[in-house]
Amino acid sequence: MPNNDKKAIGIFILTAGLIILLGQWGVFTFLGKVFWPLLIFIPGVVLHLAFATRAFPAWVLIPGGTLTVYGIVFSLFNTWGFHLVEFLWPAFILGPGIGLCEYSLLEAKRQKGMYYVSLALIGLSIVLFIFSLLGPFFLYAFSVILILAGAWLLFWPPPKSGKQNGWRKM
Repeated sequence: MPNNDKKAIGIFILTAGLIILLGQWGVFTFLGKVFWPLLIFIPGVVLHLAFATRAFPAWVLIPGGTLTVYGIVFSLFNTWGFHLVEFLWPAFILGPGIGLCEYSLLEAKRQKGMYYVSLALIGLSIVLFIFSLLGPFFLYAFSVILILAGAWLLFWPPPKSGKQNGWRKM
C-alpha cells in the first residue's frame, strides 16, 4: 500500500474515531440543542445576502425577513426558556410584517398596498406585544387612559366665551 493511501486511511479512521467519541460524550446533542435556531436564522440571512448581491429578486426578502425574525425569537426561547412564548408570541406576526416591509421598500415596482399591509402587521404585533407585556394590568391601564382621554375632551381646552360646545349663544 502506498504511503499516501496509508496516511489518507489513517486520517479517515482518526476522524471517525473522534466523531464517535464526541458523539458518546454528548457534544453533538448539546450543539443540536443549543444551536438549532441557526437552522432558521442562517437561511434568512443568506436570502438577504442573495438579494444584496442581486442573485435573487426582491421577493426573497419576504421569507428572508420572516426567517430572520423567527430565528432570533427561537434563539431567545432556547436561551431563556419557552415560557417566554407567553410574551413574545406577537413576533410570529412581526416576522411576515418585516419581510413584507423590506420587499415593499426595496422592490423596483413599489406597491403601496403591500407597504400598508406590512405596516398593519407590524403595528398589530407592537400593540399585541404591549398587551402581552402588560397582562392583566392592561385593562386597568386602558380604562385609566380612556378616562383621561374623555376628561381631556370634556374639559380641555376650556370653552371660549360666546361659544359653548361648538354652539353660539343666541
